[in-house]
Amino acid sequence: MTNAAVIGTGMMGPGIAASLALGGMRATILSRTGQGAAQGLEAAGERICFLAENELIDSAQAARALDLLNCTTAFEETVAASDLIIESGPEEMAFKQALFARMDALANPQTVLASNTSGLSITAIASRCARPERILTTHFWNPPHLMPLVEIVLGEKTSPDVADQVIVKKDRPGQLGNRLQMALVREAANIVAEGIASADDIDTVAKNGFGLRMPAYGIIEHQDLAGLDLGLSVVEYVVPDLYNEPRAPEYFRALVRQGNLGAKTGRGFYDWSVKSADGVKARRDEFLVEVLRSRRRKAGS
Repeated sequence: MTNAAVIGTGMMGPGIAASLALGGMRATILSRTGQGAAQGLEAAGERICFLAENELIDSAQAARALDLLNCTTAFEETVAASDLIIESGPEEMAFKQALFARMDALANPQTVLASNTSGLSITAIASRCARPERILTTHFWNPPHLMPLVEIVLGEKTSPDVADQVIVKKDRPGQLGNRLQMALVREAANIVAEGIASADDIDTVAKNGFGLRMPAYGIIEHQDLAGLDLGLSVVEYVVPDLYNEPRAPEYFRALVRQGNLGAKTGRGFYDWSVKSADGVKARRDEFLVEVLRSRRRKAGS
């Protein structure tokens, strides 16, 4: 594969395009409008420059990657010329099904069509396509230029030959990482709803407790090292008191009904009129940079 296209210029698309370019692929950002395409290209370039400024790549790597980036609004021509296409649009099944059916009709039979969906079934997304064996999920984690994880999920009809490694072996809602993350989100919302702790308390515990050690100490490693007899007793004692309904807690649903959608509307679990979204993202990225620098140093030693 030498030519890739990324559909979507929002939160994820530019970072995905930057990652592909850093991997040596020519990455074209595809948008419906010229303005959107230009903004996506600028954002992808900023992510590459950010990596260079923080010494995670050298200047030569940055220059090569920037040279491999471009943007366009020419949908049909770009799809027909690409070896790999990654869709990073809205998490709406009907939208993705229609888009993939259109791409399937235009793309070369050997082209791999991938979705960056964080939880939708790739089998269902590919259900209207003539070549579902060429379709799979490539779920990049946010921010994609800093997170060294891409979950590759094969649908029921995906050919194993289209992926070098299958991280998630079954096409299930939420894949792997988000199945784990959603269990935390569900219980976190329930804790706030029941008045057990505040949103800030929950995030403080996650950041300074189990979350702090996770980059080096996994969930299952912890269970084995602590002892499964102890782990089992704790799980069986705590699980009956957890929120186990097959839906989000009512408190979470009520926030959305009220239009309190988080930072983009000014209020969600937090009051974002007194909390900086940019500050939180900057803190996140600074931490990820330090982790990646540490890993790079260890790999080179």
